[in-house]
Amino acid sequence: MIASPRAATEWWRDLQPDPARGRPGDRAALARLRRCASIGEAMLEPATIALFRRCGATGPADLPAIALAAAVLAHVREDASGLSVARQLGPDQPDKPETAKLKPLRFRRVMEAATPDERLIALRRLVALAGGSLNQRDLADALLDWSDNRRQRWVYDYWNAGQVAARAAEKPVAKETAA
Repeated sequence: MIASPRAATEWWRDLQPDPARGRPGDRAALARLRRCASIGEAMLEPATIALFRRCGATGPADLPAIALAAAVLAHVREDASGLSVARQLGPDQPDKPETAKLKPLRFRRVMEAATPDERLIALRRLVALAGGSLNQRDLADALLDWSDNRRQRWVYDYWNAGQVAARAAEKPVAKETAA
């Protein structure tokens, strides 16, 4: 992982206009990042380099993940703290996949995205399906560290596996009767 999501969260907040606090933000930078068609384009943006520095990245190998974070986070309009991103988009109940904001096939595409450019497309769609309102810190954490452990956690949260496990523990075990 490059850095804690705190640096990305602060970077994101600095770019967001906040008239109530008299903060103009940087609408131009957000617009440029939203228009980036590839990770390569996002790497060329000054706002991406600012995020790179804030995150304490150490070399060129860190730049694609930082560019991915910048290009996807630029689409987040509102921070919806609380639930994880995967839980926000998953089905209400595991046996009702049709209730998910992000349908299981699209979720599979996010999980299977192999290259940064594939993740860029899949995660931008994810943000759009959420209406631009997501747990920004959880998203930033995933963008900066898309490890096997992170993907496993997203699957667990998406399907609300914790709820299933809790319900299974509550069910009484049926006793077999001898005939």
